[in-house]
Amino acid sequence: MGSVYDSIMAGLEEAVEEAKSKDGKLKRRVVTIMPIKTYDAGEIQKIRKKTGLSQKLFASYMGVSVKTVEAWESGANHPSGAASRILNMMEMDSDLVNNFPFVKI
Repeated sequence: MGSVYDSIMAGLEEAVEEAKSKDGKLKRRVVTIMPIKTYDAGEIQKIRKKTGLSQKLFASYMGVSVKTVEAWESGANHPSGAASRILNMMEMDSDLVNNFPFVKI
């Protein structure tokens, strides 16, 4: 079967073992989500140019219109939510566009 099946089975086996243990308490882990970064016009343009994409291709990659990218880069508007997360990923990994090629050049 696939890795999803293996992962589910491993989790179930771990839960059964934990339930059979003497203290019976499940292990907890704390997950911290980084806050969404706010980008200004210059940062967005710098990220786009680093990817080597035109505004049109960048817009397609981001799943927004060219007008939206133009507004971001002029400072008239700012990305939020998922768009900011994708920009953050692009900033952290300059090869992201090549590793996840949603747009064929």
